[in-house]
Amino acid sequence: MSVNVSMAAIPAAVTDFIRGSHKLLIDGKWIAPASGKTFFTHNPADGRKLADIAAADAQDVDLAVAAARRAFEDGPWSKMTPATRAKLIWRLADALEAKAEEFAFIETLDNGKPLNDAKVVDLPHSIEVLRYFAGWCTKLNGESISLSNPGTWHAYTMREPVGVVGSITPWNAPLMMAVSKIAPALAAGCTVVLKPAEQTPLTALKLGQLILDVGFPDGVVNILTGFGETAGAAITAHPGIDKVTFTGSTDVGRIIIKAAANDFKRVTLELGGKTPVIVFPDADIDRAIEGAARSIFSNAGQICNAGSRLYAHRDVFDRLVEGVSRRAGEFRVGPGLEASTQMGPVVSQEQLDRISGFIASGKSQGAEVRAGGGRIGTEGYFVEPTVLTGTRPDMDVMQHEIFGPVLCAMSYEEADLDRIAREANSTSYGLGAVLWTRDLSTAHKMARKLKAGTVRVNGGGLDPALPFGGFKQSGWGRELGREGVEAYTELKSVAMAL
Repeated sequence: MSVNVSMAAIPAAVTDFIRGSHKLLIDGKWIAPASGKTFFTHNPADGRKLADIAAADAQDVDLAVAAARRAFEDGPWSKMTPATRAKLIWRLADALEAKAEEFAFIETLDNGKPLNDAKVVDLPHSIEVLRYFAGWCTKLNGESISLSNPGTWHAYTMREPVGVVGSITPWNAPLMMAVSKIAPALAAGCTVVLKPAEQTPLTALKLGQLILDVGFPDGVVNILTGFGETAGAAITAHPGIDKVTFTGSTDVGRIIIKAAANDFKRVTLELGGKTPVIVFPDADIDRAIEGAARSIFSNAGQICNAGSRLYAHRDVFDRLVEGVSRRAGEFRVGPGLEASTQMGPVVSQEQLDRISGFIASGKSQGAEVRAGGGRIGTEGYFVEPTVLTGTRPDMDVMQHEIFGPVLCAMSYEEADLDRIAREANSTSYGLGAVLWTRDLSTAHKMARKLKAGTVRVNGGGLDPALPFGGFKQSGWGRELGREGVEAYTELKSVAMAL
């Protein structure tokens, strides 16, 4: 793997931003943390220090929540019309689009993903999400109710913003996740306290500057960098937070549920996944090979709905495994700034060790490594795209979310839909599933049998209008779409005598 060839030149504005002072955004101002403490992030491509970041604690959370409460109840935001809110969110989308190149470089340096992925996936999707939810500002309506026992009275419903929202985002798609939580909250009229992942806080901070630049009132969006155990825990337990929204691991989701339960906060959780990719014998096998490879190797497998379990009919199993293993060897792994890179490093040494541990566990339990299986080099956090066969449903690699570029493949004997569905549903997760078949009847039947929040047939991508979330231990509620914005509202019924 080359680490020094065809590196994209980092714009001076990006270098200046990364080397600059990174404080907390509270009440429209950048301030130092109360403790004065900082920490630094690493560039996953080389493991070296990237940026010094302010470390918020409970005192800073108190200030941010108070600012968000004032903005929600007393400031100009509370009196702003939905149409004016929509214009502000749209202006934020325009500002992000104008700075897309800078944001893409920052995301790559902070997270490690290929620069091209940041440019063609993360930035366009983030801009689309802002514009989509800007459109919802004027459409969060109640309805008149036709009463079951008509009388001399009238009834209707109305939607009101839930209040102050605590948003905690992950490191795998930092900007996309921050926008996906901020945009619907703002569209509903809420105010926000955002805590980005401590590994990748830079694009959230850059977004905070755009929020100030386009004219959002003070306190509407507050951004606190810091650690989950301190800042994150203080946000979830704070009595001034009305709703918590979190994307991350199922284990941390459980902690958040317990903290939020004390005062019955509203909670949305988008948690882990173990997506099955089910290939039927009539599928377009070449497309299935490419789809399966991209599903697990894109973003170094650090995607909650990555297709990490491959179930293929015995008649096509060998061809699929050979094809995906070949693609694993062809994927160009390297620093995200290299023009040829298709898969970057994983985000941290901790994540590298976790993935390596799962591969070792699979081998010790009888799995065969058909491609990859090791670390690449000693600088940075690079893992080979890996394919395992000889896996069984009870293996750790089949039951737990690895969150890395590791595909576990199994064959099935007959096209018994009930049996295939039982295998696919055999984990504690239910975030997504992928089907490859030319038979739409089979696709519809399987979609009904799978316990998954999203079922993709023969491909499919992201769209802000499509609700996203999971069954079972993959989370509570939905993000994006109508359901995503309505989750930031309370529904009120009004009954009026005539």
